[in-house]
Amino acid sequence: MGDEKDNGRAGRFDGHVALVTGAGSGIGAAVARRFAAQGAEVFAADIDGAAVAAVAKELPGAHALTVDVADPAQVDRAFDEAVRVRGRLDVVVHAAGVDDPTAKEWIAGAVLAGRPVEVTGRLGDDAWRRVLRVNLDGTFHVLRAALRVMVPRRRGAVVTVGSSSAFDTLAGYPHYAASKAGVHALSQAVAKEAIAFGVRVNTVAPGPTETGMAARTPAALRQGFAGPGARPYATPEEIADIALFLASDEAANLVGAVLLANGGRFTV
Repeated sequence: MGDEKDNGRAGRFDGHVALVTGAGSGIGAAVARRFAAQGAEVFAADIDGAAVAAVAKELPGAHALTVDVADPAQVDRAFDEAVRVRGRLDVVVHAAGVDDPTAKEWIAGAVLAGRPVEVTGRLGDDAWRRVLRVNLDGTFHVLRAALRVMVPRRRGAVVTVGSSSAFDTLAGYPHYAASKAGVHALSQAVAKEAIAFGVRVNTVAPGPTETGMAARTPAALRQGFAGPGARPYATPEEIADIALFLASDEAANLVGAVLLANGGRFTV
């Protein structure tokens, strides 16, 4: 479960209670494993109940929760369950999110054909709302639930997962870029409010990362993302390490930060 890096930080989250969304795969699963390896009791949440149950089974004392973050009632029930079982939450990492494979295929088709990308005029309301509902509304639901639990205790740390695409927007991917830019602004606004109550909110903004989303990215786009002069695609564990840093006492003076983790593809 752990590795040399985890062993070097063993006990960093001893006695902490952590809730991780999107923990059934990718970055969320890596975060859940890192927390457990460093001593936290983990509540692992994901819309895919079977996947998150499998991850939780690996981790000592972990709890699996089936949660659609787009549904505020489900989010509230998950947080209520954690508080019922352990009485509190110390850290929350919100990694749940979705992409749009259909739009990616349209973009890749244009790239391969050497023609301009044309997506926005073809983008349906359902596709737009799905991405915004999960990525942006879901972040609001999780932040709201976290503050309801943490503010009365005057302590806690929340980490949201944004995206480098909010800074370097991809032509033909307006809904994803908008949703992640919204995550950044929402998290920063909440951070300014929450710190008065001892709760820190920060964001990690990954670039290309080897997750299920990346696996669905057409080869033409993957090649563009992996161009020369930058590190290869990040591993989920590399992004998880940044999330855990933001959640830890080592980041005590970071509030409302958006840490760009894109391997040097661009700077802001």
